[in-house]
Formats: sequence, C-alpha cells, structure tokens
Amino acid sequence: MSRRADLLIVGAGPAGMSAAIVARRHGMDVLVVDEQVAPGGQIWRNVEAVAAAPWGAVLGKAYTEGADVVSRFRASGAEYQPRTQVWQIESGPKAFLTCGGVATSISAGSVLLATGAQERPVPFPGWTLPGVMTVGAAQIVLKTSSQVPEGPVWIAGCGPLPLLYAVQLLKSGGQIAGFLDTTPPGRLSPNISKLAKGALTAPIDLVKGMRWMAALQQRVPYVRHVTEIEAIGNEKLERLRYVTAGGTSKVVTASLLLVHEGVVPTIHPTLALGCRHVWNADQDSFAPELDPWGETSEPNVFVAGDGAGIGGAIAACLRGEIAALGIAARAGRISDAEATTAAKPIRMRLKRALAPRAFLDCLYRPRPAVFMPTDTATIACRCEEIRVAAIQAQAGTGQPGPNQVKAFTRVGMGPCQGRQCNYTVAHLLAAGEGRAVPDVGLYRVRPPIKPLTLDELSTLGAGGAAS
Repeated sequence: MSRRADLLIVGAGPAGMSAAIVARRHGMDVLVVDEQVAPGGQIWRNVEAVAAAPWGAVLGKAYTEGADVVSRFRASGAEYQPRTQVWQIESGPKAFLTCGGVATSISAGSVLLATGAQERPVPFPGWTLPGVMTVGAAQIVLKTSSQVPEGPVWIAGCGPLPLLYAVQLLKSGGQIAGFLDTTPPGRLSPNISKLAKGALTAPIDLVKGMRWMAALQQRVPYVRHVTEIEAIGNEKLERLRYVTAGGTSKVVTASLLLVHEGVVPTIHPTLALGCRHVWNADQDSFAPELDPWGETSEPNVFVAGDGAGIGGAIAACLRGEIAALGIAARAGRISDAEATTAAKPIRMRLKRALAPRAFLDCLYRPRPAVFMPTDTATIACRCEEIRVAAIQAQAGTGQPGPNQVKAFTRVGMGPCQGRQCNYTVAHLLAAGEGRAVPDVGLYRVRPPIKPLTLDELSTLGAGGAAS
C-alpha cells in the first residue's frame, strides 16, 4: 500500500508540529507520523492530558505552554498518524513505515525529519545493572503517569535536565538521596563573556537554572565536581561509588541511580540517507549539514529541531517554521521572496533563543570519562556486551574505522543498531589511533533503521517493496 503527500513530517514534537502549522497555512497536504500515542515529542510528552491535571504545574510553565502548540497543530488540518514507526527513508524522497502491524510506503514532495535528540550514552562500570536509568527515562515516567520512584534516588550528571528533574521530583513528593554534579571544576570563569551575552538575550532561562541549583543545594546532599561513578551490585544496583576532583572517594547504599550527560542530535535517519554531516565541536556530536532552510545534502529532505543541533523547545519550533517556509517555496505555494520576508523575524527570534547555547555548551561539556571510559572492563556496547578493552585491541591493529570494528567484534549490531555506542566507539578508536573523532566517523547505517518483523514487512506488498 502506498500514498503520496506534499510534505511528510517525521516527529510530532515542537519542530514537527510548528512546521505542520505553517505548511498547512500555505495549503500543503501534510502527513505527520510519530511513534508516540499523542503529539508533543519528548519535551512536551503527554502535555494534553497533563496540562489539565492538578499535578501538571509540577512540570513547570515551559512544559504546560506546549499545550497551546499542540492545540494549534490539532486545528491545522494536518493529517496526524500516531503509533507509527518509520523504518526506512530513501531518495525521492520515499519513506517506509509500520502502523498497527501493517507496513506502508509514502512518497512525498518533501520530507521533514523532526526526530529530536537522544541522551548521550554514558558508559561507566555497572551502567547496565538493573536500577541504573537515565534521567530522561525517569522523566518520561513522570510525564506519562505522574509516577515517582518509591525510595530515595541518586542523580548523577550535568546540564539543565538533571537539575530540572530533581526539582520536579521533589515537588512530586519524591526523595533524593544525593545529587552528584559531574560538571568539571573551572568551567565558569573562562566563560563569563558567554554568560553575559546569553544573559542579555535569554535572562529568564539562565536565572531559572540558577534557582534550580540553589533549591537543590538547600534540600539534598549536593556533591560537586564528581569525576568517577561506579554502580555496584550482583543482580541489581546495591551500592554506588563516586570520586570527586578533590580526591574524596565514597561508597553509599543505592537502589536507583539516574544519570545524564547531555543530549545529542538524532541522526540515524540522515546517516541512512547518506546525507553529509558536520562535527559540532561545542556539542561534541555530529549533525546533518543544512542550508539556511534546513535542507540536507539530499534534495527535498529537511531537518528541524534538536536533530539539527541542540537548542531546546523554543528554537525547535522556530526551526520548524523556517523549514516549512522553505518547503512551501520549493513547492511553489509562495515565492522565494515571500518566504525570505516571512522568515526574517523568525530567524531573529531563533538567534535570541540560541544565544545561551554557547555558555551552556561550554559549562556543561561532559567530563573526559564520558567519552573515554578509563576502566577497560566497562561495557561499551550494551546490546552485544562488548567491552572497552575489545575496542581498544582493534585500534591497536592499525587504523580500522567503526565499520571494520563492527564486523570484527559485533559492536553496534544489537537492537539499537549503534545508537548507544557509536560515539563511545568513535572516541576509543580516535584515542587509540591518534586521530580526531570527526576523522574516525560513525557506523554506516544499513536498512532498516528501526527493527520490524517479517510479518510486518510481508504486508508491504510486492508493489511497494523497498529498494
């Protein structure tokens, strides 16, 4: 079964919804597909239900404001298909997806990938033990069901999200055993100029973060400059060991540890398409190379939101609007001049929204151990249980790339298809070979980009089979 649309948007988060609203305003036939059951993306997950609930205020104004965007998206006239997984995208552009166990294909004038970001992989000794989760995963539970952990939790990491979740957890009646801040020492002074610039354009966001930190330091044990963490236990997490930059080492009882070291753009779809990517040194990650309208090197394939570079919800909405204007112009719905004029104030707002990023990226850049685990027994690829030592052994055989190491060791061959180990492997190879991470690169992504069953594939039919 196959159909066609003027614009296919993958992802119903801030960028995808905002793009759909603008594209529909210019008369385009828009189909929005998303894996979740309701629009909002990760940042505004379940916002329609939560915003109206008494406990919605716990998640903060920035979260509940997403309900307005969802409402406008619902009213835009865009076709919305939830619970849908895109498992392949090809030139054309053409996308293949499954919904309810049935596979279909979509040909589109343009495709907008608004797939957001993923939490940066954080390999450390014991990170695969039951009882160790990411902060993002814990926040999903809070947003979808208003549930908090039963007992005291340990939170370890750096960046705004751990601070935000910790405050939300306390407001929800949860307990925090301790907060381990892994932000390296000496980060603030060299970046005062970036702080001043960001404060002039987005003072509310920066003040908000300082308030979160102050509130936590008053209510929970707050340990600064943590350089090492280790999860200890037999069948599950039982203890946690941490070391600080000052040399303090301590082992504490723990049943739940939540970790977070920032987010990186979701680039699996653009890697699969063979789009050109660039290395963002400030965010230690790759992102697709884009023109001013968000178009990739693959014609008629656009990217907006955090998939284009980490910027947050407001920036994602604005990037989605800009991409939609470019797509509408490409489709002949408006002239290039009209698109340029309409985009000008949006670009100015985007510049203001992104102004704090320089400071945040420098302040919260993860410590070296996140990129390069020092304990060689640490699991690098949790799907295939390949350890750091096995990757380093391959680096000593010459200058193999991630794809060669993948063939030799099975690293990156599990269900996540390298999403959780690609950067770790790239850093290990770069260090062992004396090269830069951008020169080493990431795995070559092969179809399908998401797992699907043979039963699902068989429903596609001979007429719509992927090439």
